[in-house]
Amino acid sequence: PAANSMIAAIVTRDQLQRAISVNSSGYLSSSIAGHATGGLLIAALGISNAYFVSAALSIIAGCFAIQLKPKPPYLSQKKEPTIQAIKYGFSFVWNNKTLLGVISLDLFAVLFGGAVAFIPEVAEHILHTGPIGYGFLNAAMDIGSLVSILILLAKPMRKRQGLKMLLAVAGFGLFIIVFGLSKVYWLSFMALVGAGFFDGISVVVRGTISQLYTPDELRGRVSSINMIFINSSNELGQFESGVTSRFMGTWPAVVFGGVMSVFVVAGTWLKFPQLRKIEY
Repeated sequence: PAANSMIAAIVTRDQLQRAISVNSSGYLSSSIAGHATGGLLIAALGISNAYFVSAALSIIAGCFAIQLKPKPPYLSQKKEPTIQAIKYGFSFVWNNKTLLGVISLDLFAVLFGGAVAFIPEVAEHILHTGPIGYGFLNAAMDIGSLVSILILLAKPMRKRQGLKMLLAVAGFGLFIIVFGLSKVYWLSFMALVGAGFFDGISVVVRGTISQLYTPDELRGRVSSINMIFINSSNELGQFESGVTSRFMGTWPAVVFGGVMSVFVVAGTWLKFPQLRKIEY
C-alpha cells in the first residue's frame, strides 16, 4: 500500500495513468517470467528444488529492497489517534461512492472470477498437459495483462475511462466462461490471455481513479483498504471456487464464476451509475 500511494506524489496528474501502467508492467513482466520459469524448474529439478531456487531469488530481491532510500511521510496538519485515523479512512471510502464502487467492482469480480484456482485441475485432468504446459497456462493471464498495459502505456485512454473499465470487467467474465467451456489447450491458453488483457485495462483505470479521487493525506489509508479488499477477494475467491467445484464440478464452476462476474458488472452499472461517466 505504501508503494502504491507514492505514485501520485511522484508524478503529475496527466502522467498518472502512464505511471500506473509502468508500475504494473514491471510487476507483470516478472510474474510472467516467474510462472513460466516455475514450470520449467519443476520439470527439470522437481518441486523441492524449485522452492529452493525461489527462496534464493527472494533473498536477492530482499537485498535490493533494503537499499531503497526512505521517503518522508506526508505530514498532516492534524494529529489523530491511530484507531481514529483507520476509522476515518474506512468512513471516507464508504461515503465516496466513486471509490466504493471501484473497490466493490474489483472485490466481487475477482471473488467470482477466480479461474486461477482451477488451473492445476484443468491442466491435469481436462487438458492433460505437463508441468511446462501448466507453467505457461499459469502465466497466460499475466501475458494478456502485460499486452494491454503496454498498449495503454503507448496510447493512454483519453475519455470515457469509467465506461471502458466496466466493459473490460465484463470482457474478463466472458473470457472466463470460454476458459471453462474449453477442452483444448490452445483455446484455454488464449481465453486466459483474453481475460488477462481485459483485467489489465481494468487494473489501470481502477488504480488511476483511486489515486485521483483520494486526497494526499488519505492516500496511504485508502490504498491499504483497497489492498485488504484485493487480497481478501483473491483468497475468498479461491475458497468460493473450491466450494462451487465440489458441488458443480470443475468446468461448471468456472463458467458460473464467469457468469457471476458479468452480473457483478450489471449490478455495478445500476448501483453506481457515476462510474460509467468518469473521465480524467
